[in-house]
Amino acid sequence: MLTCTYSAGLFGIDGYIVTVECNAYSEIPSFEIVGLPDAAVKEAKQRVQAATANSGYFFPQMAITVNLAPADIKKEGSAFDLAILAALLKISHSIPATTSFDSCCFIGELSFSGSVRSVRGVLPMVLAARDAGKTDIFVPAENAKEAAVVDGVRVYSVDCVTTMVEHFTGKAPLSPVERTVADFSKLYPAKIDFSDVKGQEKAKRAMEIAAAGGHNILLIGPPGAGKSMLAKRLLTILPPMTFGEAITTTKVHSVAGLLGEGQALVSCRPFRSPHHTLSAPALVGGGKNPTPGEISIANNGVLFLDELPEFPKNVSESLRQPLEDGKITITRTAGRVTFPSEFMLVCAMNPCKCGYYGSKIRDCTCKKEDIKKYLAKISGPLLDRIDIQVELPALEYSELSQKGESEPSAAIRERVIGAREFAKERFEGLDITCNASMTTTHIRKFCALDAAGDKILKNAFEAMGMSARGYDRILRVARTIADLDKSESITARHIAEAVQLRSLDRKYWN
Repeated sequence: MLTCTYSAGLFGIDGYIVTVECNAYSEIPSFEIVGLPDAAVKEAKQRVQAATANSGYFFPQMAITVNLAPADIKKEGSAFDLAILAALLKISHSIPATTSFDSCCFIGELSFSGSVRSVRGVLPMVLAARDAGKTDIFVPAENAKEAAVVDGVRVYSVDCVTTMVEHFTGKAPLSPVERTVADFSKLYPAKIDFSDVKGQEKAKRAMEIAAAGGHNILLIGPPGAGKSMLAKRLLTILPPMTFGEAITTTKVHSVAGLLGEGQALVSCRPFRSPHHTLSAPALVGGGKNPTPGEISIANNGVLFLDELPEFPKNVSESLRQPLEDGKITITRTAGRVTFPSEFMLVCAMNPCKCGYYGSKIRDCTCKKEDIKKYLAKISGPLLDRIDIQVELPALEYSELSQKGESEPSAAIRERVIGAREFAKERFEGLDITCNASMTTTHIRKFCALDAAGDKILKNAFEAMGMSARGYDRILRVARTIADLDKSESITARHIAEAVQLRSLDRKYWN
């Protein structure tokens, strides 16, 4: 007897449909799973047998072979348990033999008691099932809200084996889970605001420009100047995520196992701040079976690297290609996996080991060779990919003791959203979300300069020994500054400010 059901697997952050072919015939009882299963898939035999018996159903005493197709893709994880169980219950007639599973997809892990446990990556799996024409999706109760984000399917919450069997026998039909409606009203998780930051008006302006254009930014200053405080508040001035961004980000978080219990969508932009002891695979992704790293988990959000020179050089240098391409491809013997990495990079650092090189309030205790060695931990190519570099001086007492409140995040965010909307009209029909994503072709088209602006940029290019990448990035930043002014043309003032926001490397690294 042959019975087919359907499940889904994961490859990177994308799902693919898996046909579960269950063949049973009258021989000495045995149970085999083929189709390149890993250890977790092979162990489904014990989970399915125990769940069937402990739920009070008959397990067929036959020679059983389960094939997971396509057979040339390695199957990993425990999400196939529910599909294997459904096929066997149909063979044993616990589920009527006339039941059709053609429109169904089963995703879930079984416990010995018969309950259905949650699994990772349900959202991309359900998307793959929908694209394969499956309309009835059976998932663990804990994953139901996540699955219900997908339109065009009926999602059924299954908490145990009995629930599924009684649905197909008609004893207690399940009702589809109500589709989750995205809520983007919560822009950031914590009660933080730019009004908490005293002084540092130049740095605040730089953060506003970075947010408006999606630019990477480097903050340099002595300890206690407010670098980390500003970086953590960048989320509060970024525009809300779109539904498409939320889906992509949720797929990554789902595969990485970072979704909270019952969480449907990642509705606010992620903020990731890894410690400087992390490894390169932890940052960019990797492992024997590649999983997303911090740069992918921060997709559509912010990656904050505090104390940048303290990161091992091989770790920080691994950012170069993802910053340029907006994605990272991990190659292993099992195949190539591509993860998204469209994030804003925010870096903070002291100018030297003691932190007071160039400070007006305290003498630096570092030797010149030590300062050079400290700064050399950050390479020129990495610096070249950071659009904005801003220095934060130590705060004076008058700034810290001021009674009036600083400008709140809401006011800054309104200008940022206005600038992005202004740019959106210009990019109509193009696959560009912000100025930082512009290619060289787009820069030539949208960043034309007048004579005065061209002269300023020419002088800066020659005086600073700028690279071609640096030239393009100044034009991108100038375009953003013009967007904040609601100006279609880039003026000399916009170019001058953009040059000032990129000249700091000459002070410290020359």
